[in-house]
Amino acid sequence: MKANNSARPFLFVLLLFCFCAASVLAQENRDRNTKKAREAAAQSERAARVFNEIMGTREKSIPQDLLDKAEAVAVFPGVLKGGLIVGGRGGSGVISRRVANGWSAPAFFDLGGGSVGLQIGVASTDYILLFMNEHAVDSLLSDKFELGGEGSAAAGPVGRSASASTDLKLNAQILSYSRSKGAFAGLELKGVVIKPDNDDNAQVYGMTARDILTGANKIPMDQMSEGVRIFPETLAKYSRR
Repeated sequence: MKANNSARPFLFVLLLFCFCAASVLAQENRDRNTKKAREAAAQSERAARVFNEIMGTREKSIPQDLLDKAEAVAVFPGVLKGGLIVGGRGGSGVISRRVANGWSAPAFFDLGGGSVGLQIGVASTDYILLFMNEHAVDSLLSDKFELGGEGSAAAGPVGRSASASTDLKLNAQILSYSRSKGAFAGLELKGVVIKPDNDDNAQVYGMTARDILTGANKIPMDQMSEGVRIFPETLAKYSRR
């Protein structure tokens, strides 16, 4: 009996410790989810702002007929490229694809890749990609998708009438653009790898990028947070089917 009585304080302390540890872990998970939600909203807002600014200058924007044909749109804002002798790109962004009367919830992706050459300093560039058909979108959803490798990408034409004189580009599965220091132009990207950031997708939606962009259970606009849905709302402002 004495041994049992002496063990009770120890058991109480142990249970109290376990309770406190569980409470701390639960709070850390809530804090992490809140942080991810804020970061997701900020990412979507940056992408929407970049797309708005580009489309706001009609003479130097993405041609409307090409945008209307695109199956999905990706925006990677503020991708950093820098270094000396050997440079590399690194950034993250969002991709939405067409759904009935609008665009899907934005899935989160990372962009990376390397290039060799003399590069002094660090440059920030916005990248916009149009995926022109379902095959291009399906290829994107592989574990690691390389432009110029698995994906054939061409520099997209710019301006209201640009697409009329560039029929060759209509055969490309992906059209790519960049904006750096205020200058917006088509840019052929090679050696750039795009892969899903499924850690972020799981934290924000509880889904993978594939489920978000191709799954039967599409996320309704009213179930997206206000910060996140600004990207598909912005796309819908410029193109609906």
